[in-house]
Amino acid sequence: MGEPVKKKIFFVCFANVCRSTMAQFIMRNIIRRKGLDNQIEIDSAGVFEGAVGMEVHEGTVKVLEEYGIPVENYQSKLLTKENYEEADMIVCMDEKNIAAINEICDGDPEHKVFKLMSFAGKDEDVPDPWYTDNFDETYDAIIEGCRGLMNYLA
Repeated sequence: MGEPVKKKIFFVCFANVCRSTMAQFIMRNIIRRKGLDNQIEIDSAGVFEGAVGMEVHEGTVKVLEEYGIPVENYQSKLLTKENYEEADMIVCMDEKNIAAINEICDGDPEHKVFKLMSFAGKDEDVPDPWYTDNFDETYDAIIEGCRGLMNYLA
């Protein structure tokens, strides 16, 4: 018997510098604390080519550090069709991300694409702090969505 197959979850937002990286680090922290590192792999990507290679936004780093959530060195990357194929779930921050993924991946034939806030029982988008400059509001939404996602996975 080999190791159990890891479930792979991608978080996606527009640029992969604010929301999806925040969700990535929050979810990794939740999984680590529950001792599930060997069962669930977390990654993130964006749908905007122009942001590839950017570092995590300083507002994201600041709010995560305030809550004691480890932030790793990370550079934004673009979601690819290959990411779609290797992922078990793709969790988006808003409706625009879902539309972009449908374009990049020729739809969602395997029904892997979800909106994060749906796991919190809400039909809402995660507010984008790139525009709102309110990283606390975004953190609150993402933590609620990630806790709901963890319950869904359990």
